[in-house]
Amino acid sequence: MAERRVGVAMDFSPSSKKALRWAVDNLLRKGDTLVLLHIRHHGREEAKNVLWSHTGSPLIPLEELMEPPVRQRYDMPEDPEVFDMLSTVSRQKELCVVVKMYWGDPREKVCDAVGELHLESLVMGSRGLGQIQRILLGSVTNYVLSNATCPVTVVKSK
Repeated sequence: MAERRVGVAMDFSPSSKKALRWAVDNLLRKGDTLVLLHIRHHGREEAKNVLWSHTGSPLIPLEELMEPPVRQRYDMPEDPEVFDMLSTVSRQKELCVVVKMYWGDPREKVCDAVGELHLESLVMGSRGLGQIQRILLGSVTNYVLSNATCPVTVVKSK
């Protein structure tokens, strides 16, 4: 059987960490590739990342991302809980773990990543916005559910 590529949208919030844990416990199996998608809004560091503004960063292997200078280069949050979980699951389930970073609107970039990376499924957390908040603020989850070209699993934060 060919390897599967499973994506997890990761913004390092409690809901995205819960989605990662759900994917580890319920979806990932030996030999899969886990692709963490991390999207940053355009901001003051935009010029630094202009090269990858449309296509995103290259795939960053977990082994490289464990090095502090690499995390700093990509402005990746320091989160020992996430990196420990990834390191453990990559060994236990013999996964290939990579991170792909994008800059821009999370709704569009997550959907772009699904197609570009040929993900077989995507797992993402839900912040648990109420109906009014979703209407006023827009929902990344609703947008991705409507536009992604692969199955999407939404893990509720509560």
